Amino acid sequence: MPRIPILSQLTRLPRPILLGAGTVGAIGGYYYFRDARSAVYEYVACPVIRAFTDGETGHQIGILSMKYGLSPKLYDEAEVDSKNGALLHTSVFGTQLKTPIGCAAGLDKDGEAIDALFDSGFSYVEIGLITPEPQPGNPKPRFFRLSKDEAVINRYGFNLSGHFAVVATLKQRFNKLWSKLSGSDEVETSNSFRKGKLLAINLGKNKLGDEVQDYVKGVERLGPYADVLVVNVSSPNTPGLRDLQSEAKLTNLLSEVVEARNILDKNILGRKPPVLVKIAPDLTEPEIESIANSATNSKVDGIIVSNTTIQRPSDKMYTKDSQLLGQTGGLSGKPLKPIALQALRTLRKYTKNSGLVIVGCGGISSGRDALEFGKAGADFVQLYTAFAYRGPGLIAKIRDELVDELKREGKTWQQIVGSDDP
Repeated sequence: MPRIPILSQLTRLPRPILLGAGTVGAIGGYYYFRDARSAVYEYVACPVIRAFTDGETGHQIGILSMKYGLSPKLYDEAEVDSKNGALLHTSVFGTQLKTPIGCAAGLDKDGEAIDALFDSGFSYVEIGLITPEPQPGNPKPRFFRLSKDEAVINRYGFNLSGHFAVVATLKQRFNKLWSKLSGSDEVETSNSFRKGKLLAINLGKNKLGDEVQDYVKGVERLGPYADVLVVNVSSPNTPGLRDLQSEAKLTNLLSEVVEARNILDKNILGRKPPVLVKIAPDLTEPEIESIANSATNSKVDGIIVSNTTIQRPSDKMYTKDSQLLGQTGGLSGKPLKPIALQALRTLRKYTKNSGLVIVGCGGISSGRDALEFGKAGADFVQLYTAFAYRGPGLIAKIRDELVDELKREGKTWQQIVGSDDP
């Protein structure tokens, strides 16, 4: 008797069974693609985007996907929090973050993908940098991938839509979520509208803007929607910006920002947003010491270490293309890690017991990386470039790896913070 092909056998099944199997398959496929842990994003979607787009276009596609609800969600957050929350929780600014894993500024500049980023597993999302007035940024091309190193060089130059456009987006989001969640305990938590999560807004100055008043305007206009305000004086792509890191200028700037925050007093949910300053990794030890002094004297609440670097540690990189490495701009991704980590360790020497919250940022792509930054003194960490390369599943992966690392250490995250201090 001749064999009947499998397809032929399937077509002979009763129609209700075929319809049922098709429905189950469709539902299964939907939830697979909606789950941030799905490998399809790291191994198919992200590589395809990189293969057929330049860096800036790929960035825009990612933001649009998240903006219009096409990005996946991490479904096991509550389960992991119930099981391993004691290991991962970290208390900052009066909030107990679910995990010490945050999203750095630069990914979502205009606040278009806030909820998608929270849904992917981040406990802290920092939007921006945002300037008072719209500006086009630098001429294209201005974003370059170094794929072998999971790194990028960018010289965007703050291509931004300005305060008022972002305020409109934040106001619309707030009204929508307030209406949806009114009466629930999530509303009282933060502008993230999620327990154990915070929304930060990164403030900057226009290319020709005032080096103090541009930041003060940011506090006044965006402060009502922020759980945390970040003063960015460390991008290498705006002429003169890094000069604001000198002690006298920085102390004056931060004091003015803190005063503006105190006048604002509370955000729209009735909480006073803390102020952080974000610094460059390309600083000498005396310069880092002076920044620590400025932060203490101006009474800000914390420091983020670090922004992108102007260094090109080519001896530690796989990329050898001199033309690519010679592109002007800030380098981020894996090669930044040792530079940022050293800057963090140096800063820790001058901020220990100061009460300042220290945030580690630069080249983090694994649970082990996060642990290193924690031991060096970071209360929590941020990442961006690795997320762009690996996709939304990376956050759950880092979280799970960090749980394993902490279990091996026999300590919680809060217990390991600063444990490498001499």
